[in-house]
Amino acid sequence: MHDTGLPTGTSGDLVVDIAGLTRVEGEGSLRLRVRNGAVEEAHLEIFEAPRYFERLVVGRTPDEVIDIVARICGICPVAYQMTAVHAFEQGLGIPIDPQVRALRRLLYCGEWIESHALHVYLLHLPDFLGYASALELARDHRAAVEAGLNLKKAGNRIVELIGGRAIHPVSVRVGGFSRTFLKTEITSLREPLAAALEIALATVDLVAGLVPPDFQREARMVALRHPTEYPMNEGRIVSTDGLDLAPTDWLSEFQEGQVAWSHALQARSRDGRPYLVGPGSRLTLAADQLHPTAAAALARTGLAGEIRTNPYRSIVARAIELVDAVAEALDIVEAYQPPDRAATPWTPGPCTAAWATEAPRGMIFHAYALDERGFIADARIVPPTSQNQAAIEADLTIFAPQVLGLPSDQATHRIEQLIRSYDPCISCATHFLQLHVEDVG
Repeated sequence: MHDTGLPTGTSGDLVVDIAGLTRVEGEGSLRLRVRNGAVEEAHLEIFEAPRYFERLVVGRTPDEVIDIVARICGICPVAYQMTAVHAFEQGLGIPIDPQVRALRRLLYCGEWIESHALHVYLLHLPDFLGYASALELARDHRAAVEAGLNLKKAGNRIVELIGGRAIHPVSVRVGGFSRTFLKTEITSLREPLAAALEIALATVDLVAGLVPPDFQREARMVALRHPTEYPMNEGRIVSTDGLDLAPTDWLSEFQEGQVAWSHALQARSRDGRPYLVGPGSRLTLAADQLHPTAAAALARTGLAGEIRTNPYRSIVARAIELVDAVAEALDIVEAYQPPDRAATPWTPGPCTAAWATEAPRGMIFHAYALDERGFIADARIVPPTSQNQAAIEADLTIFAPQVLGLPSDQATHRIEQLIRSYDPCISCATHFLQLHVEDVG
C-alpha cells in the first residue's frame, strides 16, 4: 500500500481508498478498483450504523411522526416534515388553507437558504479556491465567508419564526400549524430577506466565475415539476427521458436495494439504471418556473447547459436556487394574510399515504400505511442521498481515470470535490481523509 499517484498508463489491478470523506454531512469512504487505467467499480461506502427511523414511527400518530422525522437531519428537518405532512394530508383527504400552504413554502424556502448557503460557502467553495477548510478560507476571504453566514442566518430566521426553533422545528401539524402567525410577525422577515437577496445575487456572480474541472456526461435526471412554480412542496415526478408520475407513485418506477459495501440503501430505477436528483436536475427540468429574478441570474451566467452536463457546476445551480428561494420568500412575506385558523380539523383513520417534495439536496419520498386507529403500520422514507449514490458511483467511474495519474493529494482533492458536488448528507461532518492506492496485481 502506498500514497503516491498513479503514472499515466499504469497497468494491472489497483485499489484506491479514500478513507473518510471531508466536508460532507457524515462519515463515508470511497473505494475504486482500477484495471489497466479504467475504473471497473466505484463504491461509495456509507458505514454509519442504521438509525431505524422507519421502525421508530410504527405505532405512532401522524403528528408524532412529523416531530420524529425532523430528527433525521439537522440540516434538512423541514424536508422530512413537509414530505410527511403532505403525505398524510393526501392520504386522509385534508384540505389546506392557501395561506397555510404559503407559510409552508416560506418555511421550506428558509431551509433551502440555510442549506445552500452552508454548502456553497463552507463546504464547496474551498475546493475551488484551494483551501482545505472553511476556516482556512476565512483567513484570506473573510468577507465571503461572512456573506455566506449572513445568508444562512436569514434562512435560520425563517425556520425559527415559523418552525418554532431553527433546528428540528416543532410547529408543523397535520392540517396546518400549531398556531397562527400575525402579519407583523411575517413582515419582520422583509428586511433580512432584502439584504439576503443582494448577497444571493452576488453569490451567483462569484461562483459563475469559478473554473471547474473539465468533465462532461449526460446523467438521467429526476425532479419534481409544477405547472406554475419552481418545484418544492408539490409537483409531478419527471425525468430527462420522459418520465411523468404523480408524487405518490415513486414506488412504481424506483426501488431501493442493499449493496454489500454500504449500510445505506441505494435507489435505482426498476430497470436498474442510476439517476440523479438535486439542484442540477431541478434547473434542467424546471428552469422555466424559476422566480424572474433567479431566471435572469441564470441567463446572465450562460451556464444552464454546463449545469446539466458537468456536476462540478452544481455550485452555480445552488446559487441560482438561493436567489430563487430568497426572492420567493420576499414575495410570500409581502402577500401574506393570516389564515382563519391554524389547522384544518381532521379525523384519524386507515389509509395509504405517500408524497414527494424537493429537499435542498434533491427529491425526497415518504410512504406510510395507517391502520384502523390511524396509527402508522408501515413506513418508507427515501432521502436524496440514497437516490444519488448510484449516480455518484457512475460519475466517478467515468471521471476518476483522468486524475489517477496525478500525485495522490491532487487526485484525492479532485475526487472529493466531485463527491461534494452532490452535497451528500450522511449525518455529521468528518475531519480527516487519507488516500491509499493499493497495487493488487
